[in-house]
Formats: sequence, C-alpha cells, structure tokens
Amino acid sequence: MNTIIIEDEKPSARRLSRLLADLGIAVMTMLHSVEESITWFQNNNHPDLIFLDIQLSDGLSFEIFEAVDIHSAIIFTTAFDEYALQAFKLNSIDYLLKPIDEDELEIAVKKFNTRIPAPQKMALDFDDIRRLLVDPLERDYKKRFTARVGQHLKIINADEVECFYSENKGTYAATSDGRNYLLDTTLENLESELQPNTFFRVSRKFYVNIDHIKDIVSYTNSRLEIKLNRFSEHEIIVSRERVRDFKLWLE
Repeated sequence: MNTIIIEDEKPSARRLSRLLADLGIAVMTMLHSVEESITWFQNNNHPDLIFLDIQLSDGLSFEIFEAVDIHSAIIFTTAFDEYALQAFKLNSIDYLLKPIDEDELEIAVKKFNTRIPAPQKMALDFDDIRRLLVDPLERDYKKRFTARVGQHLKIINADEVECFYSENKGTYAATSDGRNYLLDTTLENLESELQPNTFFRVSRKFYVNIDHIKDIVSYTNSRLEIKLNRFSEHEIIVSRERVRDFKLWLE
C-alpha cells in the first residue's frame, strides 16, 4: 500500500507515521502545505491512500484537488466535527478526529483494506465546505443542556459544567454545585456541540471545562492529572497521546 500524509503540524505528522508503522504501513512521504502537495502530485505517482488534514498553513487542503486530478482514497485527519464532514462529497474512507486514537486509526485502515469499489473521481462542493469550515469562534455551540430529574427537566448551563464524562454506558454532566446529571447524549455527539476553546476531551472518558480546572499535576508515563474545583468521583487523566494538544489548548 502506497501511503502519504498531508499535515501541516510536523509533530502530528510524525506521530501518525509512527502509528501507521505499528500497523505495518510505511509512509512514502509527508507533505505540509497546499503548495508543496500540488508540486509533489504533479511530479510523482499518486498513492493508494492519503491521510489528509483539512486546514493547512497556506489554505484548505481541498485546493490541492482543484489544481490536480487525484483518484487516491482519503482518510481525513481533522479537528473539525462530523457535521462539517457531511458536506464532503468525495470518496473518503473515513475521518479521524484529532488527537488521533490508535484503535480508531486501525479501524479506518481496515475499512480501506476491505473496501470493494475502487476510488472514483472526487466531486467537491467547495462552497458548502468553506461555509461550514469557519473559525470555531464564529460557530454556534450549545449553551444549555437538559437532564431528567424524576418527573422534571433540569436546565444546565454549559458554563456550570465542570466536566462531561461517561460511565456504565451513560454520559454525565458534573456541575459546579457538586451534582452529576445523566444526559441523553454521548461524548461523541458532544464533539460538535461544545465550544472548543472552553472544553477539551482529555481522554475517551472525559471532557473538561478550562474555567473549572483547579490544578494540573504530573502523572505516571508522561501523563497529566487534572483537579477540578468540585468533581472528585474519578481521577481525570490526560492520556499520553493527548498531552501535547492539551498543553497547546491551555495556551
């Protein structure tokens, strides 16, 4: 399998390359900009599979496909939510939300390996894509959630939530008054609903609110432990693969 990575953050590209190596996949090359990618595609045989970041340092990666006729299969690597990705009318295999999870990467690669039809020519609706891929600060995010408490509905303001977490197949909101409320949603659905400057998914189990972080402590295996103002039912550990992105998010 001939594979390339198009990603403007070189540490992220190197990490993805290492994860792919663990799956027995060698990466031909790593490209870091629209301009560099166009030049490469114009002068090289196209790969079977592209791991494609959406926003590069010099523009959206879709500009590559406006300049070059490419038939490679694509797995998106992106910080954008699944609702934006619904606008991508092209033959993508899958998308992986950053920071990339090893198990999700393996599933995406298996999808590529077991696909039946060969990739067709890509058809991109650039207007829809650009309309949806606005700066996160310009989007509307949920400001309130509801939870059933007995026969009543409790309104929970997003800024009151210290963290969202999953437990026993349920998703809970832990609020600043020390209460935990069961929500009718999943952490995956919250990806598109939470303001990314305020909430960060530190692990598969937890989203934390930056305004309620009391302390951050070094933990074993290069991980971090987060202490919130009230919530103490469980340890909140930033998984090792998310530590770098978490530190960048803090800034």
